[in-house]
Amino acid sequence: MRIMAVDYGDARTGIAVSDALGLLAGEAFVITEWDPERVAERIAAEAKSRSVARVVLGLPKNMDGTLGPRAEKSQALAGLLREKHGLDVVLWDERRTTVDAHRILSDAGVGGKKRKGKIDAVAASLILEGYLGSLR
Repeated sequence: MRIMAVDYGDARTGIAVSDALGLLAGEAFVITEWDPERVAERIAAEAKSRSVARVVLGLPKNMDGTLGPRAEKSQALAGLLREKHGLDVVLWDERRTTVDAHRILSDAGVGGKKRKGKIDAVAASLILEGYLGSLR
Protein backbone atom coordinates (compact mmCIF):
# COMPACT_ATOMS: atom_id res chain seq x y z
CA MET A 1 0.00 0.00 0.00
CA ARG A 2 1.54 3.32 -1.11
CA ILE A 3 1.34 6.08 1.53
CA MET A 4 1.76 9.84 1.05
CA ALA A 5 2.85 12.20 3.81
CA VAL A 6 2.02 15.90 3.73
CA ASP A 7 3.72 18.77 5.56
CA TYR A 8 1.13 21.52 5.01
CA GLY A 9 2.32 25.11 4.97
CA ASP A 10 1.00 28.54 4.08
CA ALA A 11 3.05 28.94 0.89
CA ARG A 12 4.68 25.54 0.34
CA THR A 13 3.48 22.03 1.11
CA GLY A 14 5.93 19.17 1.32
CA ILE A 15 4.95 15.78 -0.08
CA ALA A 16 6.69 12.44 0.41
CA VAL A 17 5.52 9.14 -1.06
CA SER A 18 6.41 5.64 0.05
CA ASP A 19 7.35 2.71 -2.14
CA ALA A 20 4.56 0.46 -3.43
CA LEU A 21 4.79 -1.82 -0.38
CA GLY A 22 4.49 1.05 2.10
CA LEU A 23 7.82 0.18 3.71
CA LEU A 24 10.24 2.92 2.66
CA ALA A 25 10.04 6.66 2.08
CA GLY A 26 10.81 7.46 -1.54
CA GLU A 27 10.03 10.44 -3.71
CA ALA A 28 9.73 13.86 -2.03
CA PHE A 29 8.76 17.20 -3.56
CA VAL A 30 7.06 20.52 -2.83
CA ILE A 31 3.75 21.97 -3.99
CA THR A 32 3.82 25.76 -4.16
CA GLU A 33 0.26 26.88 -3.52
CA TRP A 34 -1.53 29.17 -1.04
CA ASP A 35 -5.23 28.44 -1.41
CA PRO A 36 -6.37 25.45 0.72
CA GLU A 37 -8.86 24.27 -1.94
CA ARG A 38 -6.14 24.22 -4.60
CA VAL A 39 -3.69 22.54 -2.20
CA ALA A 40 -6.28 19.81 -1.60
CA GLU A 41 -6.85 19.42 -5.35
CA ARG A 42 -3.09 19.12 -5.99
CA ILE A 43 -2.65 16.58 -3.18
CA ALA A 44 -5.60 14.54 -4.48
CA ALA A 45 -4.22 14.61 -8.03
CA GLU A 46 -0.75 13.56 -6.87
CA ALA A 47 -2.27 10.79 -4.71
CA LYS A 48 -4.33 9.50 -7.61
CA SER A 49 -1.44 9.55 -10.09
CA ARG A 50 0.71 7.55 -7.64
CA SER A 51 -2.03 5.10 -6.53
CA VAL A 52 -1.80 6.30 -2.91
CA ALA A 53 -4.02 4.41 -0.47
CA ARG A 54 -3.55 6.69 2.55
CA VAL A 55 -2.51 10.29 3.20
CA VAL A 56 -0.68 11.06 6.44
CA LEU A 57 -1.13 14.76 7.15
CA GLY A 58 1.18 16.42 9.65
CA LEU A 59 -0.65 17.87 12.66
CA PRO A 60 1.49 20.66 14.12
CA LYS A 61 0.88 20.39 17.85
CA ASN A 62 2.40 22.78 20.34
CA MET A 63 5.20 21.33 22.47
CA ASP A 64 2.73 20.91 25.36
CA GLY A 65 0.43 18.83 23.12
CA THR A 66 -2.23 21.51 22.63
CA LEU A 67 -3.56 22.51 19.23
CA GLY A 68 -3.10 26.00 17.84
CA PRO A 69 -4.11 27.85 14.66
CA ARG A 70 -1.75 25.82 12.41
CA ALA A 71 -3.27 22.58 13.68
CA GLU A 72 -6.75 23.90 12.92
CA LYS A 73 -5.66 24.62 9.33
CA SER A 74 -4.35 21.06 9.01
CA GLN A 75 -7.59 19.65 10.41
CA ALA A 76 -9.56 21.72 7.88
CA LEU A 77 -7.37 20.43 5.04
CA ALA A 78 -7.91 16.86 6.27
CA GLY A 79 -11.65 17.48 6.09
CA LEU A 80 -11.37 18.74 2.51
CA LEU A 81 -9.29 15.74 1.47
CA ARG A 82 -11.75 13.31 3.06
CA GLU A 83 -15.04 14.90 2.08
CA LYS A 84 -14.32 16.43 -1.32
CA HIS A 85 -11.72 13.97 -2.61
CA GLY A 86 -12.58 10.75 -0.76
CA LEU A 87 -9.07 10.20 0.58
CA ASP A 88 -8.19 8.14 3.65
CA VAL A 89 -6.44 10.74 5.83
CA VAL A 90 -4.58 10.14 9.09
CA LEU A 91 -3.46 13.12 11.18
CA TRP A 92 0.08 12.62 12.52
CA ASP A 93 1.89 14.56 15.26
CA GLU A 94 4.62 16.42 13.43
CA ARG A 95 6.31 18.16 16.33
CA ARG A 96 9.97 18.95 15.62
CA THR A 97 9.95 17.69 12.01
CA THR A 98 10.78 21.12 10.58
CA VAL A 99 13.53 21.63 13.17
CA ASP A 100 14.96 18.21 12.34
CA ALA A 101 14.67 18.92 8.60
CA HIS A 102 16.68 22.15 9.03
CA ARG A 103 19.36 20.20 10.92
CA ILE A 104 19.52 17.48 8.26
CA LEU A 105 19.91 20.00 5.45
CA SER A 106 22.44 22.03 7.43
CA ASP A 107 24.49 18.89 8.10
CA ALA A 108 24.37 18.15 4.36
CA GLY A 109 25.67 21.64 3.58
CA VAL A 110 22.43 22.85 2.03
CA GLY A 111 21.76 26.47 2.90
CA GLY A 112 20.05 29.65 1.81
CA LYS A 113 17.57 29.53 -1.04
CA LYS A 114 18.30 25.87 -1.75
CA ARG A 115 17.22 24.98 1.80
CA LYS A 116 14.02 27.03 1.54
CA GLY A 117 12.91 25.00 -1.45
CA LYS A 118 13.66 21.63 0.14
CA ILE A 119 12.79 22.01 3.81
CA ASP A 120 9.11 21.10 3.42
CA ALA A 121 9.88 17.99 1.35
CA VAL A 122 12.37 16.81 3.97
CA ALA A 123 9.84 17.47 6.75
CA ALA A 124 7.24 15.43 4.82
CA SER A 125 9.78 12.60 4.52
CA LEU A 126 10.29 12.69 8.29
CA ILE A 127 6.52 12.53 8.84
CA LEU A 128 6.34 9.56 6.46
CA GLU A 129 9.26 7.76 8.14
CA GLY A 130 7.66 8.24 11.55
CA TYR A 131 4.33 6.89 10.36
CA LEU A 132 5.83 3.94 8.51
CA GLY A 133 7.88 3.10 11.60
CA SER A 134 4.73 3.03 13.72
CA LEU A 135 3.20 0.40 11.43
CA ARG A 136 6.00 -2.09 12.04
